[in-house]
Amino acid sequence: MKLFHTTLLTLFFSISLGYAQKHTNKALSEIDSKQHFYGDIAQSIWEYAEMGYLEEKSSALLQKTLKDEGFTIKTGIAGIPTAFIAEYNNGGPVIGILGEYDALPGLSQEAVPEKKSRGEKAGHACGHHLFGTASAATAIAVRNWLKENKVKGTIRFYGCPAEEGGSGKVYMVREGAFDDVDAVIHWHPSSVNAANAGAALANKSAKFRFYGVSAHAAAAPEKGRSALDAVEAMNYMVNMMREHVPSDSRIHYVITSGGKAPNVVPDFAEVYYYARHAKRDVVIDIFDRMVKAAEGAALGTGTTMEYEMIGGTHELLPNLTLQKLMYDNLVSVGGYTYTPEEKAFAEKIGKTLGIENVDYDAPHSIMPYQETGTPGGSTDVGDVSFAVPTVGMGAATWVPGTPAHSWQAVAAGGMSIGKKGMMVAAKTMTLTAIDLFSSPETLKKAKKEFLEKRGPDFKYIPMLGERDPALDYRK
Repeated sequence: MKLFHTTLLTLFFSISLGYAQKHTNKALSEIDSKQHFYGDIAQSIWEYAEMGYLEEKSSALLQKTLKDEGFTIKTGIAGIPTAFIAEYNNGGPVIGILGEYDALPGLSQEAVPEKKSRGEKAGHACGHHLFGTASAATAIAVRNWLKENKVKGTIRFYGCPAEEGGSGKVYMVREGAFDDVDAVIHWHPSSVNAANAGAALANKSAKFRFYGVSAHAAAAPEKGRSALDAVEAMNYMVNMMREHVPSDSRIHYVITSGGKAPNVVPDFAEVYYYARHAKRDVVIDIFDRMVKAAEGAALGTGTTMEYEMIGGTHELLPNLTLQKLMYDNLVSVGGYTYTPEEKAFAEKIGKTLGIENVDYDAPHSIMPYQETGTPGGSTDVGDVSFAVPTVGMGAATWVPGTPAHSWQAVAAGGMSIGKKGMMVAAKTMTLTAIDLFSSPETLKKAKKEFLEKRGPDFKYIPMLGERDPALDYRK
C-alpha cells in the first residue's frame, strides 16, 4: 500500500510538472511569435531617442502597447509626466517589472558599423529602448499566463524615466510606489549574457551655479567678477581632493556654461558634478566636501554660488535567492548566434574598438554564475533594491567588447543584434516571474534574505533629499 501511494504521488507530480512545463513553453512561444512586433516597438523608441523626463513618445508607445493587452494604466507617477504604472491585478503576490526608455545626450548614431550621426541630439547608447520593450513583453506574457492558468497574481510594469542621471526611480520609491510589491525583476543591455549578483556605485550629482559681474575684459576687467574663474577654482580644489578620498571613489564633471565671449567677463557659469562610491556614506562625505570647495571658490572670486541637486542613488542590495533562480532561467533560455551579416557588422565594429578577433561565443554562451560583482556605474535600481527584493540580469545586445555609452552601442542597438539580445532578456524574465508566482516559498525566502541584509535599523533616506523631480535637467 505504501509503495502504491508513493507511486501515485510521483505520478501526480510528474503530471503537474508536465502541465506546468507545457504552459511555460507556451508563454515563451508567445514571445517568440511576436519578436517582430516587439522589434518594431524597440526600433521606434530607438529612433525617438528622447532624453530623461522628455520621453513623451516613448512612454506613450509603451503605455498603448500594455493598455491594448488589458493592463490598467496610471500616469504621472511621483509627479513625473513620463512615469507610469501598467497593472494586471488578479490578487495574489505582486511582481514588478522595471522598464526604462531614456536616451543619452550627444550620442546620435546610425545603425551602421562606422561613426555616422543621425543629426539628432541623443542616442540610445545604454540600450534603454530595448530595456523598456523587453520588460513590456515580459509583463504581457506573464499576464496571459496568469489569466490562462487562473493563477492568483498581480503583474505590474513600472515605466521608469530618466535613469541616466535623473534618478527617476528614486522619486517613485520615495512616493511609496513599491511598498506593496513582493519582488522586482529588471535587466540591462550588455555585451554578454549574465545573471550574476549585481553591484552599483552610490551616486550624488548636482549643478553648481556661480554668479559674478560682467565687464569689458580688456577695458575694465577690474570691475568684473568672473563666474568662470569660480568654476575653475572649484574644479582645481576638487581635483586636488582626489588624492584625499578613498581610491575607489569616482568624481567627474562637465562645464555646462562658461561664458559667451572671451572679451566679456562671464557673469554666470555652471559646472555639473557626479560623486560615486560603493558605499553611500562615503558619497555623502565627498559631496559635502565638494560643496565646501564651491563655497570657497565663490568666496575667493567675489562671486556667489548656489547648487541644485540633480540625482542621487543608493548602491545595489543583491538578493541571492532570486539571483540563482534568474541565472538558472537564463541558462535554460540560452543565448543566440550571429548570422553572416551580423558577423560582418560585428567585425567592423570590433575594428573601431581595437578588437581584432570578435568573441562570437559571447552572445551564444552564458557567463558563469557569481555571487559578487564589481561596481562600474550607478543606477536608480539601487533605491528599488532597498525597498523590495530585486533581481536583474544582462543580455548580449552589443558586439562583444563594446562599452556602454558609446556610439558602437547605439549602432548595435538599432539593428538585429540588439533585438536578439532583447528577446533573451524577455524570456528569462518571464520564466523568473512565473517561477515566483508558482512558488510562495521562494518569495518568502527572498523577503527573509532582504530584511536580514538591509538590517533591522534601516531607514530609507533619498540621496537627493526632498527636491521635486528635476524635470528640466536635460533641457
